[in-house]
Amino acid sequence: MRIRLRRRAVVARPLRRIVAASVALVLVVPAYGCRVEFTPPGAPTRWPADQARHWQWQWQLRGPLDPTVDADVFLLDPVATTAAQTAELRSRDRRLICHVHVGSVRSADPDASRLPAAVQGSSGRQPGSRWLDVRRWDTLEPVLADRFRLCRGKGFGAVALADADAYAHRSGFPLDFDHQLLFNRRLARLARSLDLSPGLVNDVPQVAALAPDFDFAINEECVRLDQCAKLLPFADADKPVFHVEYTGSTDDFCVTTVGYGFASIRKERTLNAWRQPCPLP
Repeated sequence: MRIRLRRRAVVARPLRRIVAASVALVLVVPAYGCRVEFTPPGAPTRWPADQARHWQWQWQLRGPLDPTVDADVFLLDPVATTAAQTAELRSRDRRLICHVHVGSVRSADPDASRLPAAVQGSSGRQPGSRWLDVRRWDTLEPVLADRFRLCRGKGFGAVALADADAYAHRSGFPLDFDHQLLFNRRLARLARSLDLSPGLVNDVPQVAALAPDFDFAINEECVRLDQCAKLLPFADADKPVFHVEYTGSTDDFCVTTVGYGFASIRKERTLNAWRQPCPLP
C-alpha cells in the first residue's frame, strides 16, 4: 500500500509541473501572437531614417497624463509616470522618451541625498535645483545610471538628457566646453549600455560635435533664439529633431521648422497636456 502511494506521489509531481508549464505557456503566447512587432520594455527605441521628417510628438511633465494625444512620441517624467501608463502608451504603438536631469539635482529629487555637497554648485534653471560638477564622473555615474535604470524599468526606450550644458551657465564650477563634451559623450555611452536611445536636450553650441553620439535632439525655442540652422547636423543625418516654441503662432514658425525637417509644436511653459502641433510636410 505504501509503495503504491509513493508511486502516485512520484507521478503527481511531474504532472503538476506539466500543468504549471502549460498554464504559463497559455499566458505568454498571446502576448507574442497578438502584436509581434511590440517592443519589449527596456529595448532601445529605433528611429527609422525614412520617418525622420514625419514624427508628431508630445512633451508633458505636469498635470494628468493624456494618453489619447495624437502623437507618435511622448517625452515624460520618469518619476511621475507609472509603469501602467507607459504600458498603455506602448499598446498604442507610442515611442516613449524619459526626461532626465543629468547636469543638475533638485532638492525634491528622490536621490538628492546621494549627491554630496561637493558636487553641487550654484542655483540651476529650476527652482530648488543646483548645477552639478560634471568633471566628477566617478561620483555622478552611479546616480545617473540608476536614473536611467528607472526609465528602462518603467518601459521607456529612450532618454533625453536635460541640463547637459552647465558649462554655458554660472554653475559654480570652472567648467569649459571640453568638460561638458566629455560628460555628454559618457552619458550617451551609458544610456546605450542600458539599452536606451540617447537624446540631447538643447546644448546647441555642441550640436555639431555631439550629433554623431546621439540619436535625436530636443530643442526649445530655436526660432525665437534664431538657432534652428545649428540643429541641421541632426536633420541632415536623418535623426529626429523634436522642437517646441512657447510664444508666437504656428502659422509663423512652422514654415521655418518643418522646412528644416523638424517635428515642431507650440506648448505652454508649464508643459502640461495642451499642445498645438505643426502640420506634417
